Amino acid sequence: MKPAAKTASGIYIPEANQEKLNQGTVIAAGPGITNTTTGNVIPTSVKAGDKVLLPSFGGNPVTVGGEEFLLYTDKEILAKIEN
Repeated sequence: MKPAAKTASGIYIPEANQEKLNQGTVIAAGPGITNTTTGNVIPTSVKAGDKVLLPSFGGNPVTVGGEEFLLYTDKEILAKIEN
């Protein structure tokens, strides 16, 4: 997937200013989020091992065992990459 070279209104974006697309591999995923009205758990859309497309900003840095990871919510993940 390539970053957009042109906006929806037709303005060309210089290559130096184009947004970088970030890929990552899911290390772990929780069970999901609880719907506050029904109490049902809405499962995550990804699982450990999935390759995903992430925004160029965001994510919460978390250090575990001396390694730093980025923590994203399910709604922050842009796409799941399937081969």
